[in-house]
Amino acid sequence: MSELSEAELDALIAQATVDCYNEDEELAGFAVMIEDNLAVPFETTVLGLTVTVRKIRQTESGVVAICVHGKHRQAIPILDLPLPDPPPQGVEWIAAYRRWAG
Repeated sequence: MSELSEAELDALIAQATVDCYNEDEELAGFAVMIEDNLAVPFETTVLGLTVTVRKIRQTESGVVAICVHGKHRQAIPILDLPLPDPPPQGVEWIAAYRRWAG
């Protein structure tokens, strides 16, 4: 996927935050858009280990990816998650969230 322009990212931000009254609602909007549009599961590498991203969830601190390696599960902030190359479909929503969280 090619990098999105600022205008394209701003359009995604507007779409995720439409009808929101505060930052908590905007965060919830991003969580829904990422969860609905990011193609999961997908594999990526975290600290040298291959993990499978199974779900996207919202927490009090932000949007997290639920990663699984064997019997272990870990929630990793989506903004800290290394993405594979090529990235999964829907990654533009992470870029928009990153710009919003800026």
